[in-house]
Amino acid sequence: MRRLTFIGALVPSLCAAMLASITTEAWADDDLRDAEKFQKGNFTNGEATAAAGGGSREVAYSGEGTAAPKGGGGNLSVPAGDWAPPPCWYAPTYSPKELKEKVDDSPYSLTGRLPNNGPHKQEVDGDIRYRYKEGEYKDFNLKKQGKGMFWAAVPNPAEPDAAKRESCTRLPFWVPNGERPKVENAISPKILSALAYAKVTVPDTEVELNPKARQTVNLPTWVWLDKGTYKPLSVRASVDLGGGEEIWARTTVKPASLKLSAGTEDAEVHPSSGECPVEADGGIGAPYKKGGGKRTPPCGVTYLRATQGDAAYPLEATLTWDASWEGSDGQGDDDLPDGEFGGTRNVTVREIQAIN
Repeated sequence: MRRLTFIGALVPSLCAAMLASITTEAWADDDLRDAEKFQKGNFTNGEATAAAGGGSREVAYSGEGTAAPKGGGGNLSVPAGDWAPPPCWYAPTYSPKELKEKVDDSPYSLTGRLPNNGPHKQEVDGDIRYRYKEGEYKDFNLKKQGKGMFWAAVPNPAEPDAAKRESCTRLPFWVPNGERPKVENAISPKILSALAYAKVTVPDTEVELNPKARQTVNLPTWVWLDKGTYKPLSVRASVDLGGGEEIWARTTVKPASLKLSAGTEDAEVHPSSGECPVEADGGIGAPYKKGGGKRTPPCGVTYLRATQGDAAYPLEATLTWDASWEGSDGQGDDDLPDGEFGGTRNVTVREIQAIN
């Protein structure tokens, strides 16, 4: 009977990684290492490496929303701050041959930790080799090559918190082609919808103004967005499950409203809420038409005091984008948060010159 003799305290996340990997199909007591002693391994919590590094089935992205717009732009921000894409997930990563190659090269790399553990690294290496060669899996499932994949943890490289990136702690586990494991954080259309949302790139929020140059005290400034530039955008995220099956989600964002901040208290925004809604034709705001005079624009600002010297008012325009998604399993919802992308334009304002 082969048992581990680790001593000391195990870092919780790595402990969970090892224990979670032992399924209900565990070896008999006489054939398996002592789980209680296994908890006592003396690992250091080094900076995480990608446990799924070298994975062969990554998330694929496509759609017009993935392209960087001309003139700049970027990803949406969520003002509430209570939403973020998943920090990690599990996805099909290794074929039996690929897993064998990885274990032959460095068994410890499957833990996603740096091997700064002195003599205990050798014991962990031996334990992992046993798991995939003689234990739960026989010879790395090489006889099942082409019939499934080992799923592994994939850290989200965009997640700044290392602890969150490392929170998917299971060692690679076998899943037949076309199947989806009942494991928390296993890749799904819902997870893909969030990853697609995080990939959406929208154009800079650049408003059109009339007058185009200097504004005039007490005369309304008309504000609008070019409908040809600010239109719905979609990103499709997908993963190949093997066996001819793919899961996917398509996330779509579309302009919802434009928020104006005049940059000074000596101004009135139109409408008074400062939120310019989408019109029936899909546009926000409207271009000034000759003869409009002092008519109040559907979206705009009226400045009540002139700027002085070379100073300018920073007119902030923040576009809110409404998000929704649909998935390969028929799911879909508008539960993704609204996103924002804003821009600032300096505005100078003059007094009306009286003629004597």
